[in-house]
Amino acid sequence: MSKQKNVKEVLGFDDTWFLILGIPALSFCIPLLFFKATLADGLVAYFPEWGVAMMYTVAYWMSCRTIFIYFRRRFPGQQETRKRIIYVSLAVLAVYAVVNWSLDHVHVFLGVPQQEGVTDFDYTVGTLMIVALVSTLYESAFLYDRWRRAIVEAEKLKRENIESQLEGLKSQVNPHFLFNSLNTLTYIIPEDPERAVHFVQKLSKVYRYILEIRDKKLISLEEELNFLQAYLFLVRERFGDNFRADLRVPAEAQNLQLVPLSLQILFENAVKHNIISDERPLRIELWVENQRLVVRNNLQRKRQAMPSTNLGLQNIRNRYAFFSEEKVDVIETKEFFTVSLPLIGAPVGV
Repeated sequence: MSKQKNVKEVLGFDDTWFLILGIPALSFCIPLLFFKATLADGLVAYFPEWGVAMMYTVAYWMSCRTIFIYFRRRFPGQQETRKRIIYVSLAVLAVYAVVNWSLDHVHVFLGVPQQEGVTDFDYTVGTLMIVALVSTLYESAFLYDRWRRAIVEAEKLKRENIESQLEGLKSQVNPHFLFNSLNTLTYIIPEDPERAVHFVQKLSKVYRYILEIRDKKLISLEEELNFLQAYLFLVRERFGDNFRADLRVPAEAQNLQLVPLSLQILFENAVKHNIISDERPLRIELWVENQRLVVRNNLQRKRQAMPSTNLGLQNIRNRYAFFSEEKVDVIETKEFFTVSLPLIGAPVGV
């Protein structure tokens, strides 16, 4: 069952009925079209011609089908299409020569007389037409299936991108984040009103940024870092020296692009899932390496924390899939949790 499923996926369609109906129908037509056979003497008299044509058609059809399956498994990538077509064409011609030579001997062995007025050229044209027709049908069906899947995948990624942006926005306007920020503010106001004003300004900057970028699919690293600084200010006010962030981004990387709010999601996940205390401060490092942005925190998971749903990371992965073939890498060890984001050089699709 899995093998049949695999063949269907390789060919781009289930060709079972294509074989059952196509081979007899093509075999029936070939003698009439190319070998000057007629139905004037009735269908029974036509059976020998049909049978010989069936033998050739089955041999050529199944040989071509086997070649297509083999090379599509061998060169599955879209970027390998040209190479695959070249190899398929050469293989089909080679197999055609071998099968044609073999069947000619079988034809002679069976003592089937050659149709009057039909030359060797006519036979060659007829048999090549079988190969060409079968090859065209299979290749057309495969390219159509690939085109259809590309459209479906593009629509899926587009929908996931929109949903991910919405989820990203919802996660930032999370009532828990707002509650924690306001709770921190209530402690700051009586102690240091000027500091409280500064806190409110940073909080306002965070939410203003969220509203400003809600329609953007990509944003420069410089803009995202400016927002992150405002967000980190709020976190530091809450945890003090127990929360430490080390950001090391060279100036030449500032104009590279990434999906909005991805850094805030990573930092928020680190705060949400790890212990932060005097004895065990949380340290987060951020740096650029090989045109990728790396975010790493020391791992000290909360024992009471609910198992992570990884929605934040999936959010980022879904949005990146819309713009880049490079993957979001996640590496977890006993000591560190590391996420590597690809930085995009050009604002593709924005």
